[in-house]
Amino acid sequence: MKFTPLQSCPQSKARLGLLELPRAAVQTPVFMPVGTNATVKAMRTEDLRTLGFALILANTYHLYLRPGEEVIRGAGGLHDFMHWDANILTDSGGFQVFSLSSFCKISDAGAEFRSHIDGSRHFFTPEKVIDIQMALGSDIMMPLDECTRGGAVYAEASRAEERTWRWAKQSILHWRERCRPDAQTLFGIIQGNVFPELRRRSCERLTALDFPGYAIGGLSVGESKEQLLEMLALTADLLPQESPRYLMGVGEPLDILAGVERGIDMFDCVLPTRNARNASLFTRDGAISLRNACHSRDYSPVDTECVCPVCRSYSRAYLHHLYKSKEILASMLGTLHNLAFLADLLGGVRGALAGGRFVSFAHGFRERYTGQK
Repeated sequence: MKFTPLQSCPQSKARLGLLELPRAAVQTPVFMPVGTNATVKAMRTEDLRTLGFALILANTYHLYLRPGEEVIRGAGGLHDFMHWDANILTDSGGFQVFSLSSFCKISDAGAEFRSHIDGSRHFFTPEKVIDIQMALGSDIMMPLDECTRGGAVYAEASRAEERTWRWAKQSILHWRERCRPDAQTLFGIIQGNVFPELRRRSCERLTALDFPGYAIGGLSVGESKEQLLEMLALTADLLPQESPRYLMGVGEPLDILAGVERGIDMFDCVLPTRNARNASLFTRDGAISLRNACHSRDYSPVDTECVCPVCRSYSRAYLHHLYKSKEILASMLGTLHNLAFLADLLGGVRGALAGGRFVSFAHGFRERYTGQK
């Protein structure tokens, strides 16, 4: 992996970059659709490529439990298994271990948990998580970390940050011993909850390990929007300029824009696809719910300025009918539109950065999206 910052916005921390990965170069800032189970729900990989995505995310925890990394290894790796010829980032599964398991016991050695599928017991160590991702063959791997809940007290967040750092040391050592860095790269994950001292400590410890890239974890987990933005700005400023910065779990358009303004290069979240399955679609004038009766005779497209296949061919009235009838096609078309919207938004961000007009672009998008001048 090679990351090159290309251009910065003089009025903000926003920056244009190029992330060179084994299978395709990725222009940043970029949004990564989430394909938890080796599929972005309701989307074909061909459609993702048509929309211009060259980097998607899959989940180590879920793929380890089903179908298992050996099944995927036998298919030639995750790319061949899911028919995806571009790049894949796999998260460590740590968040899922803590949030989905009916039983989870954390120690310095790792995480013991029960499968949410069948209740079977498993144990993740930092080294095992790297080994699973090596078998999957992802292009960017994430180390095992401990993410604390929103509202965690200082002592709890401090223990989690300490453990995340210790696991990071084990992970990067194992990666350097076992992996070809030209084939699979490894990011570090910053933790610390909403405590500035812990965020600073995490950044200092993780950057000393010299990871190729850094993810900002432990945000968008229940804290206030003000706390999220404060911790995001503090953390991003402490990360190396020459390394890509990845904000985990943020996918609402205004939050993405706020992240870009604070120097973030990469984003992922299930929100755009999950919302689409629940009839909530993005437009330049804000999100709309296509289950609402006001759309039943609205024959205009979802977004009159959108050129995605959905807006070119289908009306709000038709999509309203599909959602009310619980047709599978509703989720497919809604997901296609929401991901196209984000691809277009990030493309606009990159174009504005290249043209030296990012601040006016961000202001105009925010003003129209919220309806507030």
